[in-house]
Amino acid sequence: MEKTSKIYVAGHNGMVGSAITRRLKQDGFNNLVTRSSAELDLRNQQAVNNFFEKEKPEYVFLAAAKVGGIVANNTYRAEFLYDNLLIESNIIHAAYRQGVKKLLFLGSSCIYPKLAPQPLKEEYLLTGLLEPTNEGYAIAKIAGIKLCEAYRDQYGCNFISVMPTNLYGQGDNYHPQNAHVIPSLLRRFHEAKLNKSSRVTIWGSGSPLREFMYTDDLADACFFLMQQYNDKLFINVGTGEDLTIKELALMIKKVVGFEGNIDFDTSKPDGTPRKLMDSSRLHAMGWKHKTSLEEGLQLAYRFFKEELK
Repeated sequence: MEKTSKIYVAGHNGMVGSAITRRLKQDGFNNLVTRSSAELDLRNQQAVNNFFEKEKPEYVFLAAAKVGGIVANNTYRAEFLYDNLLIESNIIHAAYRQGVKKLLFLGSSCIYPKLAPQPLKEEYLLTGLLEPTNEGYAIAKIAGIKLCEAYRDQYGCNFISVMPTNLYGQGDNYHPQNAHVIPSLLRRFHEAKLNKSSRVTIWGSGSPLREFMYTDDLADACFFLMQQYNDKLFINVGTGEDLTIKELALMIKKVVGFEGNIDFDTSKPDGTPRKLMDSSRLHAMGWKHKTSLEEGLQLAYRFFKEELK
């Protein structure tokens, strides 16, 4: 990529897309093309084709997707599958038709089988059954990976895929019902602190292990991979470090400054005992995340409070 290259960031208003946009601008890449979902419906093939014909981007970061937590994934199963299949198919095909130099597709760690060995290596894809609750989203993301591979095989397109671990940070979703674990806990500890509650109850035993990455670190990895990585096999992007939900809750309690107790409701499900990505291929290329979890949580809490205002 040159500083003058025309770059399309699909999904620039989302948590990941906005982080990628910030990262590009930080390095002086200012020839960015963006469209909000109100301006361009990525599910509409003709509209996407017209956009690519008019703008002719040279590089594409495909971060646009319909996303949500377990409840949303389970409730809107058809939408999660249909919308995501259309978004990625339309953009990948239009990128091929317009001769885009390189495209980076963002997947998700939910593509891996529910019972895959830990840590998750890239070659474990399609070796077992998926987690049923977000199967639609996972299948759409797997289809995106396979589209990139197929367009590379048949047409010689330099389309790569990146699988991030669990993300959090600026632009996260703090909705009480369908937020992910970090924004959900930040919100609950913050409200408990304001209401002077004596305790916060968390679902499950607190023993499952999870890995988290600050969204600006993922953007930095994408920026790095867009310039350095050209392989067919998708690549994991994680920190290589995990911690228990209990340790996470204690860390968030400290960041928020909540003084009360934490109760774990063991009658509620824990989910997968451990979920850690094997990011050794990325680390071997010389890239590592910069933001520690505690530092990232402090930043995320600051953004959350700004959003409340």
